[in-house]
Amino acid sequence: MLYKSLIAFVFFAINTNTLHAENFKFVEATIDDIHIALDAGEMSCRQVVSGYLDRILTYDQDKKLNAISFINQKALEKADGIDKKIKLGKELGSLYCAPILVKDNYDTHDIPTTGGSIALKESYPPDDAFMVEKLRDADAIIIAKTNMAEWAFSPRQTISSSFGTTANAYDLNRVPAGSSGGTASGTAANFGVAGMGSDTGNSIRGPSSHLALFGIRSTIGLTSRDGVIPLAWDRDIAGPMTRTVRDGAKIFNVVAGYDPKDPMTELGKGKRKDDYTKYLNKNALKGMRIGLLRALVFTEDADPEVTQLFVNAVEDLKEAGAVIVESFEINNLDAHRSSPNFCSRFRYDMRQYLKTLGDNAPIKDVMEVYSSGQYSASAKVGLERFGAGPIDIHPRDDIPPCLEFPNHLGRNAFKDDVEGAMDKYNVDVIIYPSWTNPPALLSRADADYKGDNSQIIAPATGLPAATVPMGFSHGNLPAGLQFLARAYQEELLFAATYAYEQRTKHRKPPKIFSEIQRVKAIMEKSK
Repeated sequence: MLYKSLIAFVFFAINTNTLHAENFKFVEATIDDIHIALDAGEMSCRQVVSGYLDRILTYDQDKKLNAISFINQKALEKADGIDKKIKLGKELGSLYCAPILVKDNYDTHDIPTTGGSIALKESYPPDDAFMVEKLRDADAIIIAKTNMAEWAFSPRQTISSSFGTTANAYDLNRVPAGSSGGTASGTAANFGVAGMGSDTGNSIRGPSSHLALFGIRSTIGLTSRDGVIPLAWDRDIAGPMTRTVRDGAKIFNVVAGYDPKDPMTELGKGKRKDDYTKYLNKNALKGMRIGLLRALVFTEDADPEVTQLFVNAVEDLKEAGAVIVESFEINNLDAHRSSPNFCSRFRYDMRQYLKTLGDNAPIKDVMEVYSSGQYSASAKVGLERFGAGPIDIHPRDDIPPCLEFPNHLGRNAFKDDVEGAMDKYNVDVIIYPSWTNPPALLSRADADYKGDNSQIIAPATGLPAATVPMGFSHGNLPAGLQFLARAYQEELLFAATYAYEQRTKHRKPPKIFSEIQRVKAIMEKSK
Protein backbone atom coordinates (compact mmCIF):
# COMPACT_ATOMS: atom_id res chain seq x y z
CA MET A 1 0.00 0.00 0.00
CA LEU A 2 2.88 2.36 0.74
CA TYR A 3 4.19 2.35 -2.81
CA LYS A 4 0.79 2.40 -4.50
CA SER A 5 -0.18 5.46 -2.49
CA LEU A 6 3.01 7.22 -3.52
CA ILE A 7 2.86 6.56 -7.28
CA ALA A 8 0.43 9.40 -7.88
CA PHE A 9 2.44 11.65 -5.54
CA VAL A 10 5.69 11.18 -7.47
CA PHE A 11 4.02 11.19 -10.91
CA PHE A 12 2.41 14.55 -10.11
CA ALA A 13 5.65 15.89 -8.76
CA ILE A 14 7.57 14.96 -11.89
CA ASN A 15 4.93 16.23 -14.31
CA THR A 16 4.62 19.60 -12.64
CA ASN A 17 8.27 20.34 -13.16
CA THR A 18 10.80 20.37 -15.95
CA LEU A 19 11.94 16.88 -16.88
CA HIS A 20 15.14 15.61 -15.32
CA ALA A 21 18.26 16.85 -17.02
CA GLU A 22 19.07 14.25 -19.61
CA ASN A 23 22.81 14.27 -19.02
CA PHE A 24 22.74 13.74 -15.26
CA LYS A 25 23.53 10.18 -14.19
CA PHE A 26 21.91 9.11 -10.94
CA VAL A 27 23.78 5.81 -10.87
CA GLU A 28 26.90 6.34 -8.76
CA ALA A 29 26.33 10.07 -8.42
CA THR A 30 28.21 11.66 -5.53
CA ILE A 31 27.40 14.64 -3.33
CA ASP A 32 29.92 16.65 -5.36
CA ASP A 33 28.22 15.60 -8.63
CA ILE A 34 24.89 16.88 -7.34
CA HIS A 35 26.43 20.16 -6.22
CA ILE A 36 28.18 20.68 -9.55
CA ALA A 37 24.90 20.14 -11.42
CA LEU A 38 22.99 22.49 -9.12
CA ASP A 39 25.66 25.18 -9.16
CA ALA A 40 25.79 25.08 -12.97
CA GLY A 41 22.01 25.43 -13.21
CA GLU A 42 21.74 22.06 -14.98
CA MET A 43 19.41 20.61 -12.34
CA SER A 44 17.09 21.83 -9.67
CA CYS A 45 16.99 20.18 -6.26
CA ARG A 46 13.41 19.11 -7.04
CA GLN A 47 14.71 17.30 -10.12
CA VAL A 48 17.43 15.60 -8.10
CA VAL A 49 15.02 14.34 -5.46
CA SER A 50 12.42 13.34 -8.07
CA GLY A 51 15.07 11.25 -9.82
CA TYR A 52 15.87 9.25 -6.69
CA LEU A 53 12.19 8.85 -5.80
CA ASP A 54 11.66 7.55 -9.31
CA ARG A 55 14.39 4.95 -8.84
CA ILE A 56 12.83 3.76 -5.57
CA LEU A 57 9.39 3.41 -7.10
CA THR A 58 10.70 1.75 -10.25
CA TYR A 59 12.97 -0.80 -8.63
CA ASP A 60 12.52 -1.47 -4.94
CA GLN A 61 9.32 -3.51 -5.00
CA ASP A 62 9.42 -4.68 -8.60
CA LYS A 63 12.86 -6.23 -8.11
CA LYS A 64 11.89 -7.46 -4.62
CA LEU A 65 14.86 -5.71 -3.10
CA ASN A 66 12.66 -4.39 -0.28
CA ALA A 67 15.21 -1.91 1.02
CA ILE A 68 12.79 0.96 1.68
CA SER A 69 10.34 1.11 4.57
CA PHE A 70 8.97 4.66 4.28
CA ILE A 71 9.31 7.39 1.69
CA ASN A 72 9.41 10.91 3.06
CA GLN A 73 6.36 12.54 1.53
CA LYS A 74 7.79 15.96 2.37
CA ALA A 75 11.02 15.30 0.45
CA LEU A 76 9.96 17.38 -2.55
CA GLU A 77 8.77 20.18 -0.30
CA LYS A 78 12.22 20.20 1.30
CA ALA A 79 13.79 20.20 -2.18
CA ASP A 80 11.71 23.23 -3.14
CA GLY A 81 13.04 24.99 -0.04
CA ILE A 82 16.62 24.34 -1.17
CA ASP A 83 15.82 25.64 -4.65
CA LYS A 84 14.41 28.81 -3.11
CA LYS A 85 17.57 29.31 -1.06
CA ILE A 86 19.68 28.86 -4.19
CA LYS A 87 17.54 31.36 -6.13
CA LEU A 88 17.80 33.94 -3.36
CA GLY A 89 21.54 33.44 -2.96
CA LYS A 90 21.23 32.33 0.66
CA GLU A 91 23.95 30.40 2.40
CA LEU A 92 23.66 26.64 1.96
CA GLY A 93 24.69 23.83 4.25
CA SER A 94 27.56 21.56 3.24
CA LEU A 95 25.22 18.71 2.22
CA TYR A 96 22.64 20.80 0.36
CA CYS A 97 20.19 18.70 -1.64
CA ALA A 98 21.92 15.42 -0.77
CA PRO A 99 19.15 12.75 -0.64
CA ILE A 100 19.98 10.52 2.34
CA LEU A 101 18.56 7.10 3.23
CA VAL A 102 18.17 6.63 6.99
CA LYS A 103 17.87 3.34 8.86
CA ASP A 104 14.52 2.81 10.52
CA ASN A 105 15.95 3.04 14.04
CA TYR A 106 16.83 6.75 13.72
CA ASP A 107 14.16 9.04 15.17
CA THR A 108 12.48 11.22 12.55
CA HIS A 109 9.68 13.46 13.75
CA ASP A 110 7.90 13.43 10.37
CA ILE A 111 8.35 9.75 9.43
CA PRO A 112 7.52 6.72 11.60
CA THR A 113 10.43 5.05 13.40
CA THR A 114 9.74 1.35 13.90
CA GLY A 115 13.06 -0.30 14.71
CA GLY A 116 11.88 -3.03 12.35
CA SER A 117 9.02 -3.92 14.70
CA ILE A 118 5.35 -3.91 13.79
CA ALA A 119 4.70 -2.92 17.41
CA LEU A 120 6.08 0.55 16.55
CA LYS A 121 4.60 0.79 13.05
CA GLU A 122 2.87 4.12 13.77
CA SER A 123 5.40 5.56 16.22
CA TYR A 124 6.26 9.19 15.48
CA PRO A 125 9.03 10.39 17.81
CA PRO A 126 8.64 13.93 19.17
CA ASP A 127 11.91 15.09 17.57
CA ASP A 128 14.79 14.00 15.35
CA ALA A 129 17.80 11.95 16.32
CA PHE A 130 20.92 14.09 16.81
CA MET A 131 22.43 12.94 13.50
CA VAL A 132 19.19 13.47 11.58
CA GLU A 133 18.97 17.00 12.98
CA LYS A 134 22.57 17.67 11.94
CA LEU A 135 21.92 16.33 8.44
CA ARG A 136 18.89 18.52 8.04
CA ASP A 137 20.76 21.54 9.40
CA ALA A 138 23.33 20.88 6.64
CA ASP A 139 20.46 21.02 4.08
CA ALA A 140 20.54 17.30 3.35
CA ILE A 141 17.16 15.75 2.53
CA ILE A 142 15.95 12.61 4.30
CA ILE A 143 14.42 10.92 1.28
CA ALA A 144 13.40 7.61 2.86
CA LYS A 145 13.72 5.27 5.84
CA THR A 146 15.22 1.84 5.23
CA ASN A 147 14.33 -1.66 6.37
CA MET A 148 16.41 -3.27 9.10
CA ALA A 149 16.78 -6.47 11.06
CA GLU A 150 14.10 -6.35 13.72
CA TRP A 151 15.39 -4.50 16.81
CA ALA A 152 18.85 -4.69 15.15
CA PHE A 153 19.25 -8.23 16.51
CA SER A 154 20.71 -10.00 13.48
CA PRO A 155 24.13 -9.49 11.87
CA ARG A 156 23.25 -12.27 9.40
CA GLN A 157 20.31 -10.89 7.48
CA THR A 158 17.71 -8.11 7.39
CA ILE A 159 14.17 -9.24 8.25
CA SER A 160 11.58 -7.16 10.07
CA SER A 161 7.98 -7.76 11.12
CA SER A 162 7.27 -4.28 9.70
CA PHE A 163 8.53 -4.71 6.14
CA GLY A 164 9.77 -8.24 5.56
CA THR A 165 13.05 -9.39 4.03
CA THR A 166 15.65 -7.23 2.30
CA ALA A 167 17.79 -8.80 -0.44
CA ASN A 168 21.33 -8.08 -1.60
CA ALA A 169 21.35 -5.63 -4.52
CA TYR A 170 24.07 -7.63 -6.30
CA ASP A 171 22.30 -10.98 -5.99
CA LEU A 172 18.65 -10.98 -4.94
CA ASN A 173 18.98 -14.54 -3.64
CA ARG A 174 21.58 -13.50 -1.06
CA VAL A 175 21.64 -11.57 2.20
CA PRO A 176 22.78 -7.96 2.60
CA ALA A 177 23.88 -8.92 6.14
CA GLY A 178 22.29 -7.11 9.08
CA SER A 179 21.10 -5.16 10.70
CA SER A 180 21.54 -2.14 8.35
CA GLY A 181 20.79 -4.23 5.27
CA GLY A 182 18.13 -1.87 3.94
CA THR A 183 20.49 1.10 4.05
CA ALA A 184 23.25 -0.94 2.41
CA SER A 185 21.17 -2.36 -0.45
CA GLY A 186 19.35 0.92 -1.00
CA THR A 187 22.59 2.90 -1.17
CA ALA A 188 24.24 0.30 -3.43
CA ALA A 189 21.20 0.43 -5.75
CA ASN A 190 21.45 4.24 -5.89
CA PHE A 191 18.13 5.00 -4.17
CA GLY A 192 19.87 7.91 -2.47
CA VAL A 193 23.28 9.50 -2.64
CA ALA A 194 24.27 7.98 0.73
CA GLY A 195 22.84 6.23 3.78
CA MET A 196 22.96 6.16 7.57
CA GLY A 197 23.23 2.96 9.60
CA SER A 198 24.00 1.80 13.12
CA ASP A 199 26.60 -0.67 14.37
CA THR A 200 26.49 -2.51 17.68
CA GLY A 201 28.71 -5.37 16.54
CA ASN A 202 28.74 -5.43 12.76
CA SER A 203 25.82 -3.55 11.35
CA ILE A 204 27.49 -0.71 9.45
CA ARG A 205 30.64 -2.49 8.33
CA GLY A 206 29.14 -5.92 7.63
CA PRO A 207 26.39 -4.74 5.26
CA SER A 208 28.77 -2.22 3.69
CA SER A 209 31.20 -5.04 2.94
CA HIS A 210 28.42 -7.16 1.39
CA LEU A 211 27.28 -4.24 -0.81
CA ALA A 212 30.61 -2.74 -2.00
CA LEU A 213 30.29 0.37 0.19
CA PHE A 214 32.43 2.41 2.51
CA GLY A 215 31.21 2.24 6.10
CA ILE A 216 32.72 3.56 9.30
CA ARG A 217 32.22 2.74 12.96
CA SER A 218 33.69 5.59 14.97
CA THR A 219 35.39 5.60 18.34
CA ILE A 220 32.86 5.39 21.15
CA GLY A 221 32.50 8.96 22.35
CA LEU A 222 33.13 10.74 19.05
CA THR A 223 29.56 10.44 17.74
CA SER A 224 26.15 10.68 19.35
CA ARG A 225 23.59 7.87 19.63
CA ASP A 226 20.80 10.17 20.78
CA GLY A 227 17.50 9.26 19.14
CA VAL A 228 18.75 5.93 17.75
CA ILE A 229 16.76 2.97 19.07
CA PRO A 230 19.28 1.11 21.25
CA LEU A 231 20.44 -2.47 21.25
CA ALA A 232 23.33 -2.15 23.73
CA TRP A 233 23.93 1.46 24.74
CA ASP A 234 27.58 0.90 25.66
CA ARG A 235 28.37 -0.54 22.21
CA ASP A 236 25.96 1.20 19.84
CA ILE A 237 27.39 3.50 17.17
CA ALA A 238 25.63 5.38 14.35
CA GLY A 239 27.24 6.62 11.15
CA PRO A 240 27.43 6.87 7.35
CA MET A 241 27.40 4.17 4.66
CA THR A 242 28.44 5.57 1.29
CA ARG A 243 29.53 4.62 -2.22
CA THR A 244 32.70 6.72 -1.91
CA VAL A 245 35.05 7.51 0.95
CA ARG A 246 34.81 11.23 0.19
CA ASP A 247 31.03 11.20 0.65
CA GLY A 248 31.57 9.34 3.93
CA ALA A 249 34.00 12.00 5.14
CA LYS A 250 31.67 14.84 4.12
CA ILE A 251 28.80 13.30 6.08
CA PHE A 252 31.04 12.44 9.03
CA ASN A 253 32.06 16.10 9.23
CA VAL A 254 28.42 16.94 9.82
CA VAL A 255 27.30 14.20 12.22
CA ALA A 256 30.37 13.72 14.46
CA GLY A 257 30.85 15.71 17.63
CA TYR A 258 29.63 16.48 21.11
CA ASP A 259 25.99 16.08 22.04
CA PRO A 260 24.81 16.93 25.59
CA LYS A 261 22.05 14.32 25.23
CA ASP A 262 24.67 11.57 24.90
CA PRO A 263 26.97 11.68 27.95
CA MET A 264 29.43 9.32 26.26
CA THR A 265 30.41 12.16 23.90
CA GLU A 266 32.05 13.90 26.85
CA LEU A 267 34.91 11.47 26.17
CA GLY A 268 35.35 12.83 22.66
CA LYS A 269 35.48 16.53 23.47
CA GLY A 270 38.43 18.16 21.74
CA LYS A 271 39.23 15.01 19.73
CA ARG A 272 37.10 15.63 16.66
CA LYS A 273 39.04 16.91 13.65
CA ASP A 274 37.78 20.09 12.00
CA ASP A 275 37.55 18.58 8.52
CA TYR A 276 38.10 14.91 7.71
CA THR A 277 38.16 15.61 3.98
CA LYS A 278 41.57 17.27 4.48
CA TYR A 279 43.02 13.79 4.99
CA LEU A 280 41.81 12.46 1.63
CA ASN A 281 45.10 12.15 -0.20
CA LYS A 282 45.59 9.50 -2.88
CA ASN A 283 49.22 9.19 -1.77
CA ALA A 284 48.40 8.76 1.92
CA LEU A 285 49.48 5.10 1.97
CA LYS A 286 53.09 5.97 1.15
CA GLY A 287 55.11 5.17 4.26
CA MET A 288 52.07 4.15 6.29
CA ARG A 289 52.80 1.15 8.50
CA ILE A 290 50.02 -1.43 8.40
CA GLY A 291 49.68 -4.47 10.63
CA LEU A 292 48.35 -7.58 8.90
CA LEU A 293 46.25 -9.46 11.45
CA ARG A 294 46.71 -13.01 10.12
CA ALA A 295 44.48 -14.48 12.85
CA LEU A 296 41.46 -12.94 11.10
CA VAL A 297 42.53 -13.83 7.57
CA PHE A 298 43.73 -17.38 7.12
CA THR A 299 41.03 -19.19 9.05
CA GLU A 300 39.81 -22.73 8.47
CA ASP A 301 36.43 -21.66 7.12
CA ALA A 302 37.66 -18.71 5.04
CA ASP A 303 36.47 -18.72 1.43
CA PRO A 304 39.51 -19.10 -0.89
CA GLU A 305 38.31 -16.44 -3.32
CA VAL A 306 37.79 -13.88 -0.56
CA THR A 307 41.21 -14.75 0.87
CA GLN A 308 42.74 -14.17 -2.55
CA LEU A 309 41.08 -10.77 -2.76
CA PHE A 310 42.71 -9.89 0.55
CA VAL A 311 46.10 -11.11 -0.67
CA ASN A 312 45.63 -8.92 -3.76
CA ALA A 313 44.72 -5.99 -1.53
CA VAL A 314 47.93 -6.39 0.44
CA GLU A 315 49.91 -6.25 -2.79
CA ASP A 316 48.04 -3.12 -3.84
CA LEU A 317 48.87 -1.51 -0.50
CA LYS A 318 52.54 -2.39 -0.93
CA GLU A 319 52.61 -0.94 -4.44
CA ALA A 320 51.08 2.25 -3.02
CA GLY A 321 54.07 2.56 -0.70
CA ALA A 322 52.62 1.08 2.50
CA VAL A 323 54.85 -0.94 4.81
CA ILE A 324 53.05 -4.19 5.63
CA VAL A 325 53.99 -5.71 9.00
CA GLU A 326 53.14 -9.38 8.43
CA SER A 327 54.35 -10.53 11.85
CA PHE A 328 51.74 -8.41 13.63
CA GLU A 329 50.00 -10.15 16.55
CA ILE A 330 47.69 -9.08 19.39
CA ASN A 331 48.45 -10.56 22.80
CA ASN A 332 45.68 -12.69 24.29
CA LEU A 333 43.46 -12.29 21.21
CA ASP A 334 41.85 -15.72 21.56
CA ALA A 335 41.17 -15.13 25.26
CA HIS A 336 39.61 -11.74 24.55
CA ARG A 337 37.47 -13.21 21.78
CA SER A 338 36.09 -15.89 24.10
CA SER A 339 35.56 -13.52 27.03
CA PRO A 340 31.92 -12.55 27.61
CA ASN A 341 32.66 -8.82 27.93
CA PHE A 342 28.97 -8.37 27.11
CA CYS A 343 25.83 -8.31 29.18
CA SER A 344 22.21 -7.92 28.24
CA ARG A 345 20.91 -4.43 28.86
CA PHE A 346 18.52 -4.22 25.92
CA ARG A 347 15.35 -4.24 28.01
CA TYR A 348 16.62 -1.42 30.23
CA ASP A 349 17.95 0.64 27.31
CA MET A 350 14.67 0.21 25.43
CA ARG A 351 12.77 1.33 28.50
CA GLN A 352 14.76 4.55 28.51
CA TYR A 353 14.14 5.05 24.78
CA LEU A 354 10.40 4.40 25.05
CA LYS A 355 10.19 7.03 27.78
CA THR A 356 11.39 9.62 25.24
CA LEU A 357 8.27 8.93 23.17
CA GLY A 358 6.11 10.22 26.03
CA ASP A 359 2.41 9.44 26.09
CA ASN A 360 2.52 8.42 22.44
CA ALA A 361 4.70 5.39 23.13
CA PRO A 362 2.85 2.35 21.70
CA ILE A 363 4.48 0.11 24.36
CA LYS A 364 6.16 0.71 27.72
CA ASP A 365 8.33 -2.42 27.83
CA VAL A 366 9.89 -4.26 24.88
CA MET A 367 8.87 -7.57 26.46
CA GLU A 368 5.27 -6.59 25.76
CA VAL A 369 6.20 -7.40 22.18
CA TYR A 370 7.35 -10.86 23.16
CA SER A 371 4.15 -11.50 25.09
CA SER A 372 2.00 -10.33 22.18
CA GLY A 373 3.73 -12.43 19.54
CA GLN A 374 4.14 -9.34 17.32
CA TYR A 375 7.54 -10.18 15.95
CA SER A 376 9.15 -12.00 13.05
CA ALA A 377 10.42 -15.53 13.54
CA SER A 378 13.99 -14.23 13.21
CA ALA A 379 13.50 -11.92 16.23
CA LYS A 380 12.29 -14.56 18.70
CA VAL A 381 15.72 -15.69 19.87
CA GLY A 382 16.89 -12.10 20.17
CA LEU A 383 13.95 -11.11 22.36
CA GLU A 384 14.59 -14.11 24.58
CA ARG A 385 18.30 -13.39 24.81
CA PHE A 386 18.39 -9.60 25.01
CA GLY A 387 15.11 -9.07 26.82
CA ALA A 388 16.09 -11.14 29.82
CA GLY A 389 17.56 -8.30 31.86
CA PRO A 390 15.84 -6.04 34.41
CA ILE A 391 13.72 -3.16 33.19
CA ASP A 392 14.18 -0.46 35.83
CA ILE A 393 17.53 -1.32 37.43
CA HIS A 394 20.51 0.38 35.82
CA PRO A 395 22.83 -2.31 34.41
CA ARG A 396 25.72 -1.16 36.60
CA ASP A 397 23.54 -1.81 39.67
CA ASP A 398 22.49 -5.27 38.56
CA ILE A 399 23.92 -8.47 40.04
CA PRO A 400 26.45 -9.09 38.60
CA PRO A 401 26.99 -5.50 37.51
CA CYS A 402 27.04 -4.64 33.82
CA LEU A 403 29.75 -1.98 33.67
CA GLU A 404 29.63 0.61 30.93
CA PHE A 405 32.40 1.63 28.60
CA PRO A 406 34.98 2.90 29.52
CA ASN A 407 34.83 1.34 33.01
CA HIS A 408 34.61 -2.31 31.94
CA LEU A 409 37.87 -3.96 32.98
CA GLY A 410 37.71 -6.74 30.37
CA ARG A 411 37.03 -4.35 27.53
CA ASN A 412 39.79 -2.00 28.69
CA ALA A 413 42.23 -4.92 28.81
CA PHE A 414 41.34 -5.87 25.24
CA LYS A 415 41.77 -2.27 24.09
CA ASP A 416 45.11 -2.03 25.87
CA ASP A 417 46.35 -5.21 24.18
CA VAL A 418 45.29 -3.97 20.72
CA GLU A 419 46.85 -0.54 21.08
CA GLY A 420 49.84 -2.08 22.85
CA ALA A 421 50.44 -4.32 19.84
CA MET A 422 50.14 -1.32 17.53
CA ASP A 423 52.76 0.46 19.63
CA LYS A 424 55.03 -2.59 19.77
CA TYR A 425 55.05 -3.05 16.00
CA ASN A 426 54.86 0.69 15.33
CA VAL A 427 51.85 0.41 13.03
CA ASP A 428 49.34 3.10 12.14
CA VAL A 429 46.40 0.83 11.31
CA ILE A 430 45.49 -2.86 11.26
CA ILE A 431 43.91 -4.68 8.30
CA TYR A 432 41.82 -7.83 7.83
CA PRO A 433 38.84 -8.88 5.65
CA SER A 434 35.53 -7.48 6.89
CA TRP A 435 34.12 -10.94 6.12
CA THR A 436 36.13 -14.01 5.15
CA ASN A 437 33.12 -15.38 3.30
CA PRO A 438 30.77 -14.06 0.60
CA PRO A 439 27.15 -13.08 1.30
CA ALA A 440 25.13 -16.16 2.23
CA LEU A 441 22.05 -17.36 0.40
CA LEU A 442 18.84 -16.02 1.92
CA SER A 443 17.69 -19.60 2.37
CA ARG A 444 20.85 -20.44 4.34
CA ALA A 445 21.44 -17.21 6.23
CA ASP A 446 21.87 -18.89 9.59
CA ALA A 447 23.60 -22.08 8.44
CA ASP A 448 26.18 -20.20 6.38
CA TYR A 449 26.86 -17.39 8.85
CA LYS A 450 30.64 -17.39 9.26
CA GLY A 451 33.63 -15.16 8.79
CA ASP A 452 32.13 -12.02 10.35
CA ASN A 453 35.30 -10.26 11.52
CA SER A 454 33.55 -6.99 12.28
CA GLN A 455 32.20 -8.41 15.53
CA ILE A 456 35.57 -9.14 17.10
CA ILE A 457 37.67 -6.06 17.90
CA ALA A 458 36.00 -2.68 17.35
CA PRO A 459 32.75 -3.22 19.32
CA ALA A 460 34.51 -4.77 22.32
CA THR A 461 37.28 -2.16 22.51
CA GLY A 462 35.50 0.99 21.36
CA LEU A 463 38.17 1.51 18.68
CA PRO A 464 37.27 2.91 15.25
CA ALA A 465 37.15 0.76 12.11
CA ALA A 466 36.10 1.24 8.50
CA THR A 467 35.47 -1.05 5.54
CA VAL A 468 36.09 -0.28 1.87
CA PRO A 469 35.46 -2.44 -1.24
CA MET A 470 38.30 -4.84 -2.09
CA GLY A 471 36.70 -6.56 -5.08
CA PHE A 472 34.21 -9.27 -5.95
CA SER A 473 34.32 -13.01 -5.36
CA HIS A 474 32.37 -15.67 -7.21
CA GLY A 475 31.63 -13.28 -10.06
CA ASN A 476 29.59 -10.49 -8.47
CA LEU A 477 29.64 -10.87 -4.69
CA PRO A 478 31.28 -7.90 -2.93
CA ALA A 479 33.99 -8.21 -0.31
CA GLY A 480 35.39 -5.56 2.00
CA LEU A 481 38.80 -4.67 3.40
CA GLN A 482 38.69 -3.44 6.99
CA PHE A 483 41.05 -0.94 8.61
CA LEU A 484 41.20 -0.42 12.39
CA ALA A 485 42.93 2.49 14.13
CA ARG A 486 43.72 3.75 17.63
CA ALA A 487 41.04 5.64 19.51
CA TYR A 488 40.03 8.94 17.90
CA GLN A 489 42.26 8.46 14.86
CA GLU A 490 39.45 8.36 12.32
CA GLU A 491 41.51 10.63 10.08
CA LEU A 492 43.88 7.69 9.45
CA LEU A 493 40.92 5.51 8.46
CA PHE A 494 39.70 8.09 5.98
CA ALA A 495 43.22 8.60 4.63
CA ALA A 496 43.99 4.89 4.18
CA THR A 497 40.62 3.86 2.74
CA TYR A 498 40.55 6.81 0.33
CA ALA A 499 44.04 6.14 -1.00
CA TYR A 500 43.21 2.44 -1.42
CA GLU A 501 39.87 3.25 -3.06
CA GLN A 502 41.44 5.68 -5.52
CA ARG A 503 44.16 3.21 -6.46
CA THR A 504 41.91 0.16 -6.94
CA LYS A 505 38.49 1.54 -7.98
CA HIS A 506 36.78 -1.69 -6.91
CA ARG A 507 33.35 -0.15 -6.48
CA LYS A 508 30.90 -0.90 -9.31
CA PRO A 509 27.09 -0.64 -9.24
CA PRO A 510 24.78 -3.68 -9.30
CA LYS A 511 23.78 -4.32 -12.92
CA ILE A 512 20.09 -4.92 -12.23
CA PHE A 513 19.62 -1.36 -10.94
CA SER A 514 20.81 0.52 -14.00
CA GLU A 515 19.98 4.05 -15.14
CA ILE A 516 16.30 4.34 -16.05
CA GLN A 517 14.12 6.40 -18.38
CA ARG A 518 12.63 8.19 -15.49
CA VAL A 519 9.39 9.77 -16.65
CA LYS A 520 8.53 6.83 -18.91
CA ALA A 521 8.95 4.41 -16.03
CA ILE A 522 6.64 6.39 -13.77
CA MET A 523 3.99 6.68 -16.49
CA GLU A 524 4.01 2.93 -16.99
CA LYS A 525 3.60 2.39 -13.24
CA SER A 526 0.64 4.76 -13.13
CA LYS A 527 -1.44 2.78 -15.62
